[in-house]
Amino acid sequence: MAINPATGFTTQPEASASGAHAFSFGDPEPVLNNNLTDYLGTFLDIGGEYYTPPVSLSGLADIMTANPHHNSILHFKKNMILKWFVPSKQVSYNTMQRFALDYVVTGNFYPQLLTNGFGKPVRGAYLPAISMRRGKKPDQFFKLNKDGSKIEFKPGEVIHIKEPDIKQGIYGVPEYLGGIQSVLLSEEAGLFRRKYFKNGNHMGYIFVTSNAGIDTDTAKIIEDKVKDSKGPGNWRSMYLNIPKTISKEPVQIIPVGDISSKDEFEKIKSVTLREVLAMHRTYAALTGIMPENAGGFGDITKIMRVYHELEIEAMQQPFLELNDYLGPKAVQFKEPVWKKEGAE
Repeated sequence: MAINPATGFTTQPEASASGAHAFSFGDPEPVLNNNLTDYLGTFLDIGGEYYTPPVSLSGLADIMTANPHHNSILHFKKNMILKWFVPSKQVSYNTMQRFALDYVVTGNFYPQLLTNGFGKPVRGAYLPAISMRRGKKPDQFFKLNKDGSKIEFKPGEVIHIKEPDIKQGIYGVPEYLGGIQSVLLSEEAGLFRRKYFKNGNHMGYIFVTSNAGIDTDTAKIIEDKVKDSKGPGNWRSMYLNIPKTISKEPVQIIPVGDISSKDEFEKIKSVTLREVLAMHRTYAALTGIMPENAGGFGDITKIMRVYHELEIEAMQQPFLELNDYLGPKAVQFKEPVWKKEGAE
């Protein structure tokens, strides 16, 4: 059996017993390989120095790109936190940007308090939440490095601000955790559709000759004609020559690709989209989704005001805790224009 590197076709030579001749092509390999994040509980690692997070933090980061709406909404929430943020010497815009993304993705962020010569905190530095671990001892934190080593911080050097979790109080977990199944289902539907187009729909037909009196050389010529008819990657087809069968039809064309196959793709995508919006409590009008009806989503200005009142103000509160460590004006948020006196 030989593989043509130019076309990807696998050619099976003539069998000595029957003289049958056939060729086909291999299956495409999946590109994405995201892990499901299960709630594992919080326990000490093997060394006994720090607690392991209850969910895979790297898994949460990987799942960001599993669904375009999930990824977009996470960045949208980060941007909404930043939109009204007032940068300061203690917390810069870039630092807040990283804090906000860590918080909306993992439910945790870890400011490192940098002090002056007198030991007074003067600035909050960024530590990646995905690498941070809570130590066994009170007020003990570690940063895990890629080479397997770890950095231990001094007591009081690191602040841990987290989303509450009813099952444990060591780490925060993101509030969207219950909707991850919908994100993964949407991804699986997309992967199925890609594989369908790659390996199914683009195979146009099977050309079968049975008891047609075609010798090996003629079969090879027909094979080459079928392969060259459209070129690699465009409605690939298969030729199969069977010299001796009980078939009554010497020549058959069997269609394979069918774009109308009922794989429920659109239905799954529609349902998972609604579930992703619900798990993030985000209005469709604010996420760039095109409305399906002529009426649209309504007045987007009013929707934005309601969203700010119900969600954005609550998302800003955890970051205001930094003022207890860095000073009363380290983190400030401006009021929206519509809340200012005299605005409509």
